[in-house]
Amino acid sequence: MNFSNFHTSSSSVTSVLLVIPVGLVTLTVPVISSTLIGAVTSSVLAKLLIFTYFISSSISGGPRSTAIPNIPTSARWSQNGVTVAGGNGREKATNQLMDPQGLFVDDDQTIVISDMSNHRIVQWKKGEINGQVIAGGNGGGNRLDQFNQPTDVVIDKETDSLIICDCKNDRVVRWLRRSGTTQGEIFIDTIACWGLGMGDQRNLYVSDPKKDEVRRYPIGGKNGTIVAGGNGKGPGLNQLNSPNYIFANRQQTVYASDSRNHRVMKWHKDAKEGIAVAGGLGQGNALTQLSLPEGFFVDTSGNLYIADSANNRVLRWLQAAKQGTVIAGGNGEGSAVNQFHCQRGLFFDRHGNLYVVDMTNQRVQQFSIE
Repeated sequence: MNFSNFHTSSSSVTSVLLVIPVGLVTLTVPVISSTLIGAVTSSVLAKLLIFTYFISSSISGGPRSTAIPNIPTSARWSQNGVTVAGGNGREKATNQLMDPQGLFVDDDQTIVISDMSNHRIVQWKKGEINGQVIAGGNGGGNRLDQFNQPTDVVIDKETDSLIICDCKNDRVVRWLRRSGTTQGEIFIDTIACWGLGMGDQRNLYVSDPKKDEVRRYPIGGKNGTIVAGGNGKGPGLNQLNSPNYIFANRQQTVYASDSRNHRVMKWHKDAKEGIAVAGGLGQGNALTQLSLPEGFFVDTSGNLYIADSANNRVLRWLQAAKQGTVIAGGNGEGSAVNQFHCQRGLFFDRHGNLYVVDMTNQRVQQFSIE
């Protein structure tokens, strides 16, 4: 989309129509101002672009069962995070978390969190002080109403259910979201899962850090296909070393945070080896390096947003770039509003706001897009 046509020397023009092709339809969006372009700031344009792609995703469907925002490269975020879940100590009350890991943000900005050491899944609706236990919460164990350190969760909207990585029970379970559900069902067993990803073709992607591989499963299927790694632990391009969080796009390309290789890897469908798309130059804190990367997000342009955990920062890594830029944190380890202490999951809502699981601080931080 080209905004150069907005510039004009005429003081009599008070509005312009922005024509945007979206899928099979065309949207005509009025932009109105007394001085036209004076009011159309880069922030407004950034939010308009995100809104436009949200409509497109809603028409055609999107990865991970929710709309994926198209985040402009000019976008900026508040440098001070706001605690939207937890932040009240490491305990089990409904306003607390205990070693949170993965998260999922629904279209209404409800946050669903894998509250690992509380052996439960909790949801926090926008603006609420307390969360609600929606799965587990019956102590650690292997019953169908229990978890043993759940590490990630995604929402399958087609069945209105949660799909949960029950890590220490070596299984993936499904838990219906409807009222009255008291236990889950085993979806995949005998897998040391950590991270989950949903694809457009009703595929579930599961990372297995013990086997250093990522598998793709048809929803409801028990037999997975290796789509990344699976060649032993190591730094080779056909190997992984503790792949934790994963992401799959519409082309069935899989991304994995290859944590102990300090890189993010990209594997095209049916590829025999991956491509290091961020990091991979050893552990360090230079902008060309990562240190134990964990959660990450890939926007529609292929740009990455990475929880660079041991560096306590979030990096934006543009597609094909040689280095990233810090968009949040990077102010040392700590509990201040501009700091992190060992991040885990990372997500964007449909408006482009950033959510980061700040594990050791037992909270989820939101950074509003500006």
